[in-house]
Amino acid sequence: MLQAIGLTSLPRRDRPAAVDDLTFEARPGAVTALLGPRGSGKTTTLRLMLELEPGRGITYFRGRPLHRIAHPQSEVGVLLGDVPGHPSRTLRGQLRMLCAATGVPASRADELARTVGLAGLERRRIGTLPVGADRRLGIASALLGAPHTLLLDQPGAGLSTSEGAWLHELLRSHASEGGTVLYTTDDPKDAARNAHRVVTLDRGRLVADQDAVEFARTRLRPRVAVRTPQAARLAAVVTQEARAARRPVEVVAEEGNRLSVYGSDCASVGDTAFRHGVPIHRLTAETGDTGPLRRTAGTTAPEVPGASPAPARVSVASPWAGSPPAVADRSARRLSAGRAPRGASGTRRPVRSPLRPLRYELHRLLGVPSTPLVVGGVLLVSVTLALLLGRGGRVALPAVLTGWPGISPLPPAALGAGLLGAFSFGEEYRHPALTTGRGAVPRRPGLLLAKLAVSALVALLLGVLVVVADLEALRLVHGTELIPVPENWPALGASWLGLLVGCAWAGLLGAGVFRAAAAGVAAVLAVPVALVPLLQKVLTGPTVRSAAGLPARLREFAGPQWSPGAERWLAGALRVLGQPAGVALSLTLTALFCAYVFTGLRRKARW
Repeated sequence: MLQAIGLTSLPRRDRPAAVDDLTFEARPGAVTALLGPRGSGKTTTLRLMLELEPGRGITYFRGRPLHRIAHPQSEVGVLLGDVPGHPSRTLRGQLRMLCAATGVPASRADELARTVGLAGLERRRIGTLPVGADRRLGIASALLGAPHTLLLDQPGAGLSTSEGAWLHELLRSHASEGGTVLYTTDDPKDAARNAHRVVTLDRGRLVADQDAVEFARTRLRPRVAVRTPQAARLAAVVTQEARAARRPVEVVAEEGNRLSVYGSDCASVGDTAFRHGVPIHRLTAETGDTGPLRRTAGTTAPEVPGASPAPARVSVASPWAGSPPAVADRSARRLSAGRAPRGASGTRRPVRSPLRPLRYELHRLLGVPSTPLVVGGVLLVSVTLALLLGRGGRVALPAVLTGWPGISPLPPAALGAGLLGAFSFGEEYRHPALTTGRGAVPRRPGLLLAKLAVSALVALLLGVLVVVADLEALRLVHGTELIPVPENWPALGASWLGLLVGCAWAGLLGAGVFRAAAAGVAAVLAVPVALVPLLQKVLTGPTVRSAAGLPARLREFAGPQWSPGAERWLAGALRVLGQPAGVALSLTLTALFCAYVFTGLRRKARW
């Protein structure tokens, strides 16, 4: 049972609330349609139910609010708007990444692809999928965790008739197995044909909560749809003849040059147009909605009991403006059942962090073409620079092997590692997959540690690949005898790998704090461009003490004697950290990490 009680959104910019004191329920074993025109508050209602939007009220999913469900993916499957995901990611890669986030085996991705009719399209990229396949992917994403409840926002938008029939058959199948389905639509015929129950909204308020059979009997009626370039004239003559014949005919002006005629038939409307010389471009009989519609001047419409015109516009009010006493009493009882504050009142938001963060991050990294492109570009530029620097023999060997010319603030490998680190969080905000409806990216420790670990591993592999590729290219061009191995290669290697890992983490944290990959790249470049020159002046001042004797002082303080090898490694590490670049990078990482934690706590407090 899904129960929404007293849902109210916060008004914005002196406008009325999009959803105002809304209470309804969706029963298990049935498909419930949330019906209303554009702007009636359907999407905002779903976002309030999912605690993605601040407001009042509470929603119970089988007796529990969402923030008290340990694993929301196994309880609620959601599709809001477009299917989230990087357009360059393959369909299979997207589903497997979401499987890691949901905590289900990767084999379920192929299973659901077959279930929703996407077999054979697993290698297609999301950005190239047609509308029908895109919606099927969204349904598959919602079903990954085998949820009991499905919340879908306009799932049939843009689908053909056959695809829409398949979709609603799938929703009815889910409901027949005991599940709860709630979807939004602005088409009354769609709601009457495919739902078991219809909840009607108008301007964020509950208008009616009916069985689909009752809804179709009272809300829908036959009409004649007419398209003519002389719509006003045809409306006038049809109304005039109906009054003369004392027939209850209603003529409603639609968008453009369309008319809807209620209480008549195609033959009568066609004969009237022929007698008065009005050209007809379209004339057909269909089933129309008796909800709020605009009227043309001079039309006559039957009175609706209890109806009152909406303010600031001329319309035929919905027949549910005066709801039956049973509906009103039931709504009052639900509203008096109690309301719980939500959002800004202090309840915590549901945890949407991936259940398998390391597997999720690996799928995210390897599933987009930007990763191999960045790695390949870094190797190509590094090899080219290494050959150019080694040609004259005047550049130091470490600079040659890393492809680091003196005019560049950072070597290509460091820039590549920082860029990949920035993409780690930048893609989460640009193409959200973990959250529904572009909510905030979860700042759970597990996700952050997974991103730090994967970015560090990628930076280490990139550093080794660059040195090996540059070394082999130099040996191929200049020969092996001209490239001696330096004696202090361990310290040089540690400095090199530490620089790459630090740049990767700086890009990752910068993008996480400022929610953009460009901010992560800026954080990486700020270290050599701004901080290193400043620290060089500070650290070379006359009052700065040297750290050369720190290992000996630490050994005296600790008591036990250290081995000479451990002392050498400690001294080397301290020399690396004591360099201006090491100090600047350490300070940058510390500041970004503190800012990341602070912004995460601030966001939780705001919600």
